Amino acid sequence: MLGSSDLHPEKSILTQLRGFLAQAHLPEDGRLPPERELSAALGVSRAELRKALDVLESEGQLWRHVGKGTFMGSRPLDTFADIEALARRSNPAEVMRTRIAIEPEIARAAAFSATPSAISEMRLCLTRSRQAENWRQYEGWDTRLHRTIAEATQNSLLLGLFDTLNAVRRAVTWGRLRSAPLKPLTDHHSFAEHDAIVDAIEHRDMAGAAAAMRTHLQTVERKLLDRQ
Repeated sequence: MLGSSDLHPEKSILTQLRGFLAQAHLPEDGRLPPERELSAALGVSRAELRKALDVLESEGQLWRHVGKGTFMGSRPLDTFADIEALARRSNPAEVMRTRIAIEPEIARAAAFSATPSAISEMRLCLTRSRQAENWRQYEGWDTRLHRTIAEATQNSLLLGLFDTLNAVRRAVTWGRLRSAPLKPLTDHHSFAEHDAIVDAIEHRDMAGAAAAMRTHLQTVERKLLDRQ
C-alpha cells in the first residue's frame, strides 16, 4: 500500500527541505548552499529541489538574487543597492533605536499569534545559541531567534520590515570586532533575556513579551555602542 509520501513525492521533498533548513548552520546573511550541494545533501534531483524552493519562496520563507544566491527570509527591498544606500545613511546608534522601536511590538504580536511549532523553533534557537562554539555561531542563532519571533506574528508586513531592518543592520559598519572570550560565557546577558522573551510569548503575555524584548535590546544597545 502506498503511503502519502509515495502519492505526493513533492510534499516529501518539501518536508525534507524544511527539516534540513531548520537544522542547518547557515552563514549570518542566511545564504543557502548552492543547489548542487543542497540537492546532493537531500538526495534529490535539482529539478525536484527547485520545485520545493519555489514553494518556500512563494510562502515568503526565502528569496533569490540572480548571481548572488538564495537566502532565508523574505526579500528585504528590491535590490541590494537599496540596502547599501540605507546603510550608508545610517549608523549603529540609529539601527539600535529602530530595533527598539519595532521589535518589542513584533514580540507583542508574536505572543498573540505564535503557534506551538514556532515556539518549539524558538526553544531550539535558545538551546543552540548556548551550545555555540564561537561568536559567529552564536550570532547566527541569535538572528534566527529574532526572525522566528517575527515569523510567529503571521504578519507578512511586519516580517518584511524586520528583514529590511536586519539587512541594514548587517550592512552597517559596527566598529571593532569582538575580542576574547572566543564565545559567549555561560552568564552572557542575552541567554536570560532571550529566555524571558520566549517565556512571555509562550504564555501569551503580550505586554511581558514587549517589555522583555525592549529590555534585551536596550542591553544590546548599551553594550554594542560602548564598543564603538
